[in-house]
This record gives sequence, structure tokens and C-alpha cells, in this order.
Amino acid sequence: MTKALFTPTTLGKLQLGNRIVMAPMTRSRATGNVPNQLMENYYALRADAGLIITEGTSPSANGLGYARISGMFSDAQIQGWKRVTDAVHARGGKIFVQLMHTGRVSHPANMHEGTKIVAPSAQALAGDMWTDSDGMQPYPVPTEMSGEDIATAIAEYAQACRNAIAAGFDGVELHAANGYLIDQFLNTASNQRSDQWGGSVENRIRFVVEVAKASAAAIGAERIGMRISPYGVFNGMKPDAKMDALYLRLVEALNETGLVYIHIVDHSSMGAPEVSPELKQKIRANFKGKYILSGGYDAARADADLDAQKGDLVAFGRPFISNPDLVNKLQKGGELTPPDMATFYTPGEKGYTDY
Repeated sequence: MTKALFTPTTLGKLQLGNRIVMAPMTRSRATGNVPNQLMENYYALRADAGLIITEGTSPSANGLGYARISGMFSDAQIQGWKRVTDAVHARGGKIFVQLMHTGRVSHPANMHEGTKIVAPSAQALAGDMWTDSDGMQPYPVPTEMSGEDIATAIAEYAQACRNAIAAGFDGVELHAANGYLIDQFLNTASNQRSDQWGGSVENRIRFVVEVAKASAAAIGAERIGMRISPYGVFNGMKPDAKMDALYLRLVEALNETGLVYIHIVDHSSMGAPEVSPELKQKIRANFKGKYILSGGYDAARADADLDAQKGDLVAFGRPFISNPDLVNKLQKGGELTPPDMATFYTPGEKGYTDY
């Protein structure tokens, strides 16, 4: 019988029934970029997680880089998400929305008319991405953000936080990981600026710190967490010699703002480079809020790491896709249903709500 994983805990002013977090996972079911009945069912089925973090949801029309991802900037999107949060709350669950601006990880075919693909620098991402209209297409060169573009993006995050509360969310996770817009400012592979937004550690963390401050001012820091991916290589990111110093300085700044949690991406279990164990330990020691572990966990390893005080909560990703009853299975040692990778990002209920 597992123990620590099923003990209650607090997150800011929230009471969580257990320490299991449903990790944010893009599922591409928001036809027209608006949450729907299918998504309502999907999240409601998983409401016994201590905390659900939704799929990446754009704070801006400029950030809708992928086909069929949702936004948090229109009335229709707010109302669509309200159905989701109502359904989760009706089952006793708690739910944060992950705000993800894709930045240069985008293609015009996936975006609305009148939008533009923006990034810290005019550096295209190598490779191709899926578009529903034209199949696989190469990433275009993004527009380098002006000072005005940066100010607009920060304001969009703050407004999306207000919209999230209007939609009934318990809080917001700022996606500063995996090579999306915030991470693009942090990483020298995508940020080659020489102004106040690039170059030094202090300048590269400036965008995320300003987003965090504006978001906290909008809805309260106790409702805001952040996901980071030090040493991540997804979407063209590359480690550099100052990486440890950058993340430790970022943690100091997030402490000053009072964010409620930090969520570390570790995809080494799926073949990605290992996150420096020393850096993870230092972030854990220095960050004042809750610490969410992630990365290929099962119940036994989750319990061991919680008992060892390596973190406060544990995020589970892919097992939640094919096991809506994952919490029950983890508690009782039930066999997990393997997910169908071919349906991770396809439209419709197959591989989504039919497990």
C-alpha cells in the first residue's frame, strides 16, 4: 500500500486530496481553438488527481502555434473552459490552466488572420510541424519582438490569468519550459538579443520575471506556478555554460514574487538528456514554494522521493492518457493500460475519452 502519494497537502489556499498531479499534455482536441464537450469529459474523468494541470493554452492569438490547441483570450474560450472547470469541481477536483505561448514553434496555417509569429530573435526552428490544411510544413523565420511586442505579450499573460479565474480555474501554470516563448527568452539558442532582454543571465530571465510579476499582480501569486526545463533540448533548446546560474537566479526572483510552486520537466525517462541532479537539488533547497517532481514515475518511486523530501507533489503524464482511473490503479497496484501514441494529437474521442 502506497503512503506519501495519497496524503493530503496544501497548495497556496487550496486543499489537495493527494499529491498526484496530472501533468500538462497537449492533446489537440480544441476544434476552432475553443474547449468543447469532449474536453469537458476528458478532464472530469481524471478529477480524482490532487491537481490537474491542463494542456498548454495560449494567452494570445499569436501563440496558437499548433493545430487545435485552445486559447484563453476570447469569450468563447473562457466559456468553453468554464464547462471544464465546472465538471472537474463537481467531482471534487482542483485544476490549473497551463498558459503556453508557442512563440517561434508555429506556422501561419495553424493561426488566425491578422496574427504574427513572434520570438526573441529572428531565428527559425529547424524542422517541420503539422498543419491540418497543408500537412507537414517547415518552421518559418519568426518576427523579432520589439519592445512594444514584449510589453504586449506580458500584458496578454496577465489578462489570460484574469480570464482563467473568470473561467473558474483554481490557478495558472506559466509554461517556461520545452522551447516555447518564455523558454526562448531564457535560452541562447533562440535569444540572440543584445538589449535588456538578452545576453546576460539577468537580461535573459527578465521576460519570465516580468510575466510572473504581472500575472501575480493580476490574480495573486498564491494562484501561480511555473514549469521549467533546465538542460532540456526540445524545440531546439541547448544548454550553455551559465545554465545553472540562470535557473538559480530565476528561482531567487520567483521567491521574491511568491509563486506557489515550481514544476521541473525531466524527460530523461523518455530518452532526453538528464537534468543535472545537482541543479535539481539546489532548486529544491532554494525555492520557497512547493516543488513538483516529474519524469517517468511509478507509485513506488514517487513514494520514495516524497519520503526523501525530494519534492512535495509528483506529476504523472502519459499514464493519465490511457488510465482515467490512474489514481485508483496507483493506490491498488492495478495494471496500467498502455497509451496509443498514434492518437495523442488526433481529433475526436478515439484515444482520448474511449479508454
